[in-house]
Amino acid sequence: MSAMGKERCEILAEYLIEYGLTVRAVAHVFSISKSTVHKDITEKLERINPDLFDRVRAILEKNKSERHLRGGEATRVKYLKKKGKPSI
Repeated sequence: MSAMGKERCEILAEYLIEYGLTVRAVAHVFSISKSTVHKDITEKLERINPDLFDRVRAILEKNKSERHLRGGEATRVKYLKKKGKPSI
């Protein structure tokens, strides 16, 4: 356990919940890989803190259902930049 008495998976999960971030964004903030974040908040967290895991799972499912929208927006911005048009 960390000095605060919480496992890393709990810290990551609480941060993801508090700010409504994606796994990629949490990984970036904590300077660890997406794989590590995902493994911590899906596998380890379920064993350590099932209640927190249920809250995280809801956000992960929401993010998964929206990822095609984020990907589409990223592509739109990419091509607008190529054409020299400012993005909105």
